[in-house]
Amino acid sequence: MASVLKFSKSFSNLRKFDNIIKTSSNKIRGAATKAEAKTVVLNVPPTRVTTLSNGLRVASEDWGSQTATVGIWIDAGSRYEDDSNNGVAHFMEHMAFKGTSKRTQGQLEIEIEDLGAQLNAYTSREQTVYYSKCLAKDVPKAIEILADIIQNAKLGESEIERERGVILREMQEVESNLQEVVFDHLHSTAYQGTPLANTILGPTANIRSINAKDLRSYLDNHYKASRVVVAGAGGINHDELVKLTEQALGSLNNNYPGKVPEIAPCRFTGSEIRIRDDSLPLAHVALAVEGAGWTDPDTLTLMVASTLLGAWDRSQASAKQNATNLARASGEGDLCHSYQSFNTCYKDTGLWGVYFVSDPLKLDDMVFNIQQEFMRLCTSVTEAEVERAKALLTANTLLQLDTTSAVCEDIGECIFVYPLDLLVITLICL
Repeated sequence: MASVLKFSKSFSNLRKFDNIIKTSSNKIRGAATKAEAKTVVLNVPPTRVTTLSNGLRVASEDWGSQTATVGIWIDAGSRYEDDSNNGVAHFMEHMAFKGTSKRTQGQLEIEIEDLGAQLNAYTSREQTVYYSKCLAKDVPKAIEILADIIQNAKLGESEIERERGVILREMQEVESNLQEVVFDHLHSTAYQGTPLANTILGPTANIRSINAKDLRSYLDNHYKASRVVVAGAGGINHDELVKLTEQALGSLNNNYPGKVPEIAPCRFTGSEIRIRDDSLPLAHVALAVEGAGWTDPDTLTLMVASTLLGAWDRSQASAKQNATNLARASGEGDLCHSYQSFNTCYKDTGLWGVYFVSDPLKLDDMVFNIQQEFMRLCTSVTEAEVERAKALLTANTLLQLDTTSAVCEDIGECIFVYPLDLLVITLICL
């Protein structure tokens, strides 16, 4: 028998873990609280932030390099949608590259190619992002192009129909990625009745019906100056970036045609979804409890705890050599093909847990070992383990920020989730 299981929390076995993991053990919590009194100053440039008169924010780090990444972050994603328009944010992201009132799609592509630059975008549950990787000398042109595509998108009927087909094919590809499917179901059951339950791509029925009027309405209601951040990293002169942004986006306003959109409060619901498909050889499972939002003091604690759980798959060396308890138990007992811990954060909530792929006959044993490890983290984790997890988390964080694109993305996201006074100094507290 094969099955695909998605858990947010089992009432009978996991209810107690929700409160325990939130407060965590004194030892793990100590890793975060002690860090507050210890500031490690890194040899990195400061993050400079400027707010324009229309409320738009500009943030950058100047590395003095010959390349740069600049982007426009918009505080709008699937969390701002409802059942009737779920999928419109992602649809709009696709349409942004299909021509503007100033440029055809062909002209846009040629201009980018002539610069030797890259232009890309993505949509998440809380943000929509358009960015470009280019030579430092071409930042002015990149900013002008990015500003053009978010302000002057043409939204032609033929282009909409073409992208409708592209998105429907993309949805089919996502359905074949079982990890993506599991996490979509995890959100749908963990945040029932709230916009966080929405998928980013939206339901097929919505994609088939979205039209130019829907897209224009979405732009008018969400692409506002106070909800936009221009971020840059690499060969970026902050003062010049501010001037370029004023020229390109200074006319962006905060006038809403109707009611000002507000982010709906989340509501976590402990529940379970099981979808059985006997044609699949393995079970894909996500087991999670409610985590913490980005600004919650428990976020660092949960990051360390997630690192303590670790990750493992059969392609790695013998599990006996792994420093993580769960990896040793999983590998030596042949309980799963792979697993990975996760700590997904949003503005005001999060999901913390483990995703694993296992033989259906091993599911009970794997879930039991995960629960045992949850309890061990809360009651008997050692100082040595915590110190190792802190070192590993620090290293992984820094290694993930070794490119201009990664730093630019980090800046853009942080502006939306942290108070401005916390962004003046770049530091790691671990």
